[in-house]
Amino acid sequence: MGQPRRRGYPYGHHHRCPRRIALPAAALALLFFAVSLLSVSLLSTPPLADPRTGLGTSSSRRFLRRYPANGSGGELDVSESGEAFIVQTHGMIERDDLWHSKHASNFYGCSNCSSKFLDSSVTTQPERYLIVVTSGGLNQQRTGIIDAVVAAHILNATLVVPKLDQTSFWKDSSNFSEIFDMDWFISFLAKDVKIIKEPPEKGGKAMKPYKMRVPRKCTPRCYLNRVLPALLKKHVIRMTKYDYRLSNKLDTELQKLRCRVNYHALKFTDSIQELGEKLIQRMRERSRYFIALHLRFEPDMLAFSGCYYGGGEKERRELAAIRRRWRTLHIRDPEKGRRQGRCPLTPEEVGLMLRALGYRSDVHIYVASGEIYGGEDTLAPLKALFPNFHTKETLTSQEELAPFLKFSSRMAAIDFIVCDESDAFVANNIGNMAKILAGRRRYFGHKRTIRPNAKQLYPLFMKRENMSWDAFSAQMRTVQKGYMGEPMEITPGRGEFHANPAACICEKTGGNTVVKSISRSNQELVNDTGTKKAVGRPPYPVYTDEEADGSDTEDDPENTARGEMIDVEPDDDSVVRQEDPELEEILSD
Repeated sequence: MGQPRRRGYPYGHHHRCPRRIALPAAALALLFFAVSLLSVSLLSTPPLADPRTGLGTSSSRRFLRRYPANGSGGELDVSESGEAFIVQTHGMIERDDLWHSKHASNFYGCSNCSSKFLDSSVTTQPERYLIVVTSGGLNQQRTGIIDAVVAAHILNATLVVPKLDQTSFWKDSSNFSEIFDMDWFISFLAKDVKIIKEPPEKGGKAMKPYKMRVPRKCTPRCYLNRVLPALLKKHVIRMTKYDYRLSNKLDTELQKLRCRVNYHALKFTDSIQELGEKLIQRMRERSRYFIALHLRFEPDMLAFSGCYYGGGEKERRELAAIRRRWRTLHIRDPEKGRRQGRCPLTPEEVGLMLRALGYRSDVHIYVASGEIYGGEDTLAPLKALFPNFHTKETLTSQEELAPFLKFSSRMAAIDFIVCDESDAFVANNIGNMAKILAGRRRYFGHKRTIRPNAKQLYPLFMKRENMSWDAFSAQMRTVQKGYMGEPMEITPGRGEFHANPAACICEKTGGNTVVKSISRSNQELVNDTGTKKAVGRPPYPVYTDEEADGSDTEDDPENTARGEMIDVEPDDDSVVRQEDPELEEILSD
């Protein structure tokens, strides 16, 4: 009669040794399991490109060892459900989340004005009209529209709905109402600034405007000294090439007005919004979470940036041909731009960065981009790293996209909507779209926004061939700290306002009963009842016509050095050329 089966011993007790005859079989099983794991690891390793070209040519690609599976030994991994991944470093386990910031719930957008901010019915003076003509692409024009509202408030003037640039590099004939909901724009801002749809008329004819241009980053005092006297005499002022014509650093109340315009008043038209939401829905049907990537790797962008990606004589010849269209563009050291972090990453480098940060190959990516330099050959390494690769063209039918194809700003607006609603947004440049989306995502809950630390990534990519994958990933995570869209990542008061609208972001403190702005310049507190207590007063007075005639008109030395700002050029904006606006438009949008 056999012995009865023994129950398992409690933890800490020794178990019986297995029979000797089972040892060879167990050893063979372990060997087979180890070989299987090694095979899977080699097959799933992200490809690394030729450091000389950076474009991932098949002849130069090699494979590096991945982390062990299932997080053991420190693998960065994340499931589609967005569960936290584990990083094991020197025996210490840290937790993080690729899709969310654990601190984001402590912050929220707060752009309401205080009781000291006067209603437009009180501040708007008669016979003061401001017309602005924006410049550049969609997002550069957006900055002009935002600042035009603030400028009208400073001048106590009525704003005419801004005119969009139709003569720039982007060659888009769209007007304001074809991109933005004009009625919503006017009604939402009614208490801030009086806005009308058409220029004022006198005797049944449109009043002829007096044309001016202010310097870049003109302060409120600059507007009062330079523009207001002309406005009082001419009554209608037309400002051309209007982008970044207002100071980045303003009083908190004016910064909050900027935010009300940017994040609430500027809504896309129903047709643009509906298609954008369809694309988001189709991405959600494929995956619970997705990444949006503003790739910005078009031929014109690379030519204007003057960067070199190792494509040899062919690349030099092709990009030089584009550069010759702009006489002011001088490239001395193409490699220097990459070393200084002024160049977009290649598609493959973006893919390697994301994989090293922990995003798995099954993550779905939406790519916002125009024509990619090098076409499918350049995109192939990124698609190999992330096979679930989507664009607005792949997600829509020809009939759905047809009404927008001929309008670059409307196409950009569709990408803007999808990027804004993505779970993680990657900005592969520092242009207007990247800045505005970064600020918008901070304002609406600090959604994950990744900015490649290009200056530090360049040497890392150059030496990656001589590194194991785990060492490369560890260094990648170190380099990208502070570039992942975390709250307080950028010191309040630093950085471009549209990318870091600190004056419009509040932090919950004291058990969620008191809320305060994180901006150092903001002196406004909000209690749990929503009542605001404003400290201080606006630095800009409400002038009457008589008072303004005797106001101080002394120019700031910095602005005077730039020359007379009264524009005597003809009314056709297409002939306005100070330096090379097309170059600036392409680099900045």
